[in-house]
Amino acid sequence: MEIIVNGAKLVIEFVAKAVWAALFGILLLFAFVVTAPMGHESFYGLYRYDYLLIFAVLVQIFLLYFKLESWSEAKVIALFHVMAMGMELFLTHPAIASWQYPQPAVFKLYTVPLFAGFMYSAVGSFFARSLRLFQVHIVNLPSFALMLTLAVVSYINFMSKFFIADIRLLLFFISIVLFYKTWVYFKIQQHVFKLPMLVIFLCLAFLIWIAENISTFYQIWLYPSQVDAWHMVGWGKLGSWYLLLLLSVVLVLRILGAVKILSNQQRIWQLKHH
Repeated sequence: MEIIVNGAKLVIEFVAKAVWAALFGILLLFAFVVTAPMGHESFYGLYRYDYLLIFAVLVQIFLLYFKLESWSEAKVIALFHVMAMGMELFLTHPAIASWQYPQPAVFKLYTVPLFAGFMYSAVGSFFARSLRLFQVHIVNLPSFALMLTLAVVSYINFMSKFFIADIRLLLFFISIVLFYKTWVYFKIQQHVFKLPMLVIFLCLAFLIWIAENISTFYQIWLYPSQVDAWHMVGWGKLGSWYLLLLLSVVLVLRILGAVKILSNQQRIWQLKHH
């Protein structure tokens, strides 16, 4: 019985920390649901997407003011926001139209409402906060030069595939070669656990895919096949989120931590102490 109780405590703490780490993303999803009845209507001169932007900014201010998020974490999130907006502008261009934002907005940049970048920021926020809450360190992390190259090429491939060959299968293979020896160590209570980084990538991609289904159901954005009638997002999008996570990981790890090389040449990534 004691083993069951202790196991239950570990699971509860793990879930609680994961939810706390995902606070920004969970609040955004909640806002998506609550604002759904607003539809295309204007309220006091602003639309649903505009109120979501205001809400996202207020949440960020709240997290920073109460020190639930550090300024270093905010820098990562802001950088990811900017890079994501660049990709959004390209992929929502009418000539590409990978997806669309079906509702109007006052605060937008061409085809993209300004709040959209915060959806990607929520991913960066979760990853950054998880590192601190779970006291993470990473063993056998590839060099940042290699990770950054893979992340940048993956980012470019999201856009270049419309003009030249899609090389995502090659990128998947390279990511496996780079990370198959990489282990993530994290602490729950006084116990240290470890998981392969590739498994964590897949789990996070699946969670984002679930959030994507919730978002499209409440018409935050829509893929072309969902315009007439909503359906679940295809499983193929898991691969897209997997590759996009690489960019988030590189930015977060580079800014928030540092690699120490041990005498046996093993590379260990640890959070910087502020």
